[in-house]
Amino acid sequence: MTDITRTTSRHLLESKAVILRPSEPFTWASGWLSPIYCDNRITLSYPAVRTYIKEAFRQTISEQFGTPELIAGVATGAIAQGALVAESMDLPFIYVRASAKDHGRQNLVEGRLETGRKVVVVEDLVSTGGSSLKAVEAIREAGGIVTGMVAIFTYGFPEAEKRFKEAGVRLITLSNYNTLVKMAFETDYITGKEMDLLQEWRKDPSSWKGAQK
Repeated sequence: MTDITRTTSRHLLESKAVILRPSEPFTWASGWLSPIYCDNRITLSYPAVRTYIKEAFRQTISEQFGTPELIAGVATGAIAQGALVAESMDLPFIYVRASAKDHGRQNLVEGRLETGRKVVVVEDLVSTGGSSLKAVEAIREAGGIVTGMVAIFTYGFPEAEKRFKEAGVRLITLSNYNTLVKMAFETDYITGKEMDLLQEWRKDPSSWKGAQK
């Protein structure tokens, strides 16, 4: 557990970008019941948090991937984050749409991407990894060389880890589920019983039914 993972986790909890509600779970679009809800776009509303995440991304990219030639953001949650990082590193910026436009040039990748350019992709959240890796594939098909991906938060699902490994993409995140839950418990954000529920969900999220009545 690094200082960055702890500090980022604290910022996500304090800004309520991440909400833990194991006793009253949320329902995801997939139909899964979830004791956690993550919307990292909220961090953009807090200048100190926004700046911290930008600087943490810049440090992480420099240490893990060297100096890329391009920064890419994944729509929609990471467009602003990616642009902030690109600006701080004085690098060109592109972003990847969730789907191609149905008019004009029908772009999937927006911005100028020259063949052979080394790209680091910025993502806000990694769950199963599907949409994140779809963006990677779009960049590769457009001629870019993806050297890695950074994200604010990951649930750490085995499915995502397997997908990233198979795709040959190295993923580095500023925070993660285990660190965030541990910090929430240490700061009395959740009780011991709620922590148990959160750990149970993490083991098998697709079949988790929440607290037993």
